[in-house]
Amino acid sequence: MKKILTLVFVSVLGGAITLSAYKLWIEKNESISMQSQQEQPHFIPTNYKTSTANLIDEAHPSFVNAAEKTIHAVVHVKNTTMSSGQLTFEDLFFGRRSQRPQIGTGSGVIISPDGYIITNNHVIDGAQNISITLNNNKIYDAELIGTDAKTDIALLKVNADNELPFVTFGDSDAAKIGEWVLAVGNPFNLTSTVTAGIISAKARDLSGRNSQSFIQTDAAVNPGNSGGALVNSSGELVGINTAISSQTGSYIGYSFAVPSNIARKVVEDIMEFGDVQTGILGVSILNKNSKEAIDQGLNEINGVYISEVTENSGAKKAGIQSGDIIKKLDDIEISKFSDLSGYLSTKRPNDVVNVELLRDDKVKTFSVTLSKNEILTFDFMNMQLKNLPDNFKKQNDISHGVVVQENKNSWLYSKLGITKGYIITDINDKKINSVEDLKTIKEKYGNTLEDNIDKIGLINRQGKREQFIFR
Repeated sequence: MKKILTLVFVSVLGGAITLSAYKLWIEKNESISMQSQQEQPHFIPTNYKTSTANLIDEAHPSFVNAAEKTIHAVVHVKNTTMSSGQLTFEDLFFGRRSQRPQIGTGSGVIISPDGYIITNNHVIDGAQNISITLNNNKIYDAELIGTDAKTDIALLKVNADNELPFVTFGDSDAAKIGEWVLAVGNPFNLTSTVTAGIISAKARDLSGRNSQSFIQTDAAVNPGNSGGALVNSSGELVGINTAISSQTGSYIGYSFAVPSNIARKVVEDIMEFGDVQTGILGVSILNKNSKEAIDQGLNEINGVYISEVTENSGAKKAGIQSGDIIKKLDDIEISKFSDLSGYLSTKRPNDVVNVELLRDDKVKTFSVTLSKNEILTFDFMNMQLKNLPDNFKKQNDISHGVVVQENKNSWLYSKLGITKGYIITDINDKKINSVEDLKTIKEKYGNTLEDNIDKIGLINRQGKREQFIFR
């Protein structure tokens, strides 16, 4: 009994000591730790007139209104082409080739209540049938009104029972780097999807030939978004989503859109003239990356250097000279050729632009009336070639080609009979729409140009088509 009482006393005493130690040391430390976690930092606004709520709104603007204005005006575009299927034994036996439909999809933007729709040329290229699906799931057959492969723009038309929701054009020249934008389209065959981002760059060229002038954005764009809308926070159309820079084919950070000013000009030309009217300044620009430019230190200039002025062009008549450096067109800053080509893509022949340039360290301004692109000539395989006039193409039902102005290539003259007046329509099975296409081929092959020309398609002076294969 005495041992049991001793054991109980020791247990009670041990518990009392343990409880006292806990209260004295551990609970005190835990209380300090909790207090430190509850402390809040103090924010001091840099502008006392702006509340914290306003700062949050500016950092994350609401796109609800812009989305509501846009989402019902963006459509799903489906094109159907017939392609040759895999050859079977039955096909060989019966001497036939099976055809099967191939479906392609993309997006489009309604730009008028009577059913005009803008999309990318590559979305509907080669289509036998085109249909569009509205955001309310109504389906309409679409008519192809016209296309422009150079800008990758196509115009469609549907006949609906009622007026359709549409997006109004904004001014893409006024869009600023860092400005919030929405990309609206139908990625992966989903219904209208909205993503947000900022304009990352302007006048971006992906071809390496300074022939493009895209708006670059970090708004997520994926397969199926092509032809969809890029709109600003007011819901105005500032671009047509066109391309993704990706090795996988899906979005990894940047996407590209045709500026709305270019797209609008293209569709207006198609509606009014049936094709795109191209106004040219009449100057040749020295590539900043060329050896000549680097040797002369011209790769570091802020502007574009004129290496040559075309005879009878508006630039020549206005007094512009080789060696001048273009700094501005109207109010648009020009720092590279894609700035210049992008702005000129919004203009037509006989439009007047004010060219601000640097000559002998002095700023001068010239008013230039833009010329038709048919005045351009280009030396190719020792032939002088020129763009075909639009009225000539219409009168003779010719869709593409360049005309021979002079032929100093004795082999082509003696073997193929090519003389002045011949029209070159195709090279290596690729259509030649203008001398720009010849420049691309020449830049690609350089000194080995003639060794890489395997086939030439022609229209002779009697209007007959000919084709010559060299090997």
